[in-house]
Amino acid sequence: MTMVDAINLALHDAMDADPKVLVLGEDVADAQDGGVMGVTKGLSTRFGVDRVKSTPISEQAIIGAAIGAAVGGYKPVAEIMLMNFIAVPMDMIFNHAAKLRFMSGGQTGVPMVIRTMTGSGFSTGGQHSDYLEAWFAHMAGIKVVAPSTPDDAYGLMRAAIDDPDPVLFIENMPSYWTPAPVTKQAIPIGKARVAREGSDVTIIGHSLMVTLSLAVADKLAAEGVSVEVVDLRTISPWDRQAVIASVRKTGRAVVAHEAVKQFGIGAEIASVITEELWGELKGPVQRVGAAYCAVPFSKPLEQAFAPSADTIEAAVRKALA
Repeated sequence: MTMVDAINLALHDAMDADPKVLVLGEDVADAQDGGVMGVTKGLSTRFGVDRVKSTPISEQAIIGAAIGAAVGGYKPVAEIMLMNFIAVPMDMIFNHAAKLRFMSGGQTGVPMVIRTMTGSGFSTGGQHSDYLEAWFAHMAGIKVVAPSTPDDAYGLMRAAIDDPDPVLFIENMPSYWTPAPVTKQAIPIGKARVAREGSDVTIIGHSLMVTLSLAVADKLAAEGVSVEVVDLRTISPWDRQAVIASVRKTGRAVVAHEAVKQFGIGAEIASVITEELWGELKGPVQRVGAAYCAVPFSKPLEQAFAPSADTIEAAVRKALA
């Protein structure tokens, strides 16, 4: 099953189990082909256009309606087609969805999911390809998840829909069509997984970076280097216990994300690792991220901008030096 299939199945199963689950966003109904990537295809035919509603091209309207529905007792899944477009309803996400529980003394929850996709590699330019997870990880009150496999996509979506607070669900466009088994098991938010066991160095990542890190681990294994890969799955709250346990074992760490390196989540994770394991580390924590600029439209420049298996491998070799 591809990630597209897995997310579609998770939405189907959640809507089948609970009539309070709604889907809304641009072009999500079957009359508009079930979303630009077909992730919601078939849902409006199965559950009706009252529960799967194509909206006007207005991110503010989508998020505003979703917040209102969530406060009113529903469980909306709102799609913001591309992550860059999430800047438009940012006020409502940060100052309303994420804060209503705090500002109401715990009386008003906002159980909503915001689905969005992103990822470079398609020459879609600087307004369509950014990873902005650090914006949301910085804000208390909203959880942030980013699956790397179809199985995780299904399990995290089911958990996100059932969560009593808002969850940002980041989908990676380059990972959409890679098939893998799906177990249909819910995955707890905030729990990482060890995608590969190793003993010499730990790579910590999420989304596409996990796939690239596993390729690097395979390559270095032929040289006798044992790489452990930790898939965060949840960016906020991230699984500090699992990361610290892995790095304590290996003594070396590389943190990789597709977002720009400066001020990214890698800095937070590297800082915590250094604080917790000072004196045990065999070298400084290495960070891998994109260049500090807008995503280029030019294919060669885009390839130079984004982290790759080669840049992750270089960071691992530096950590081992």
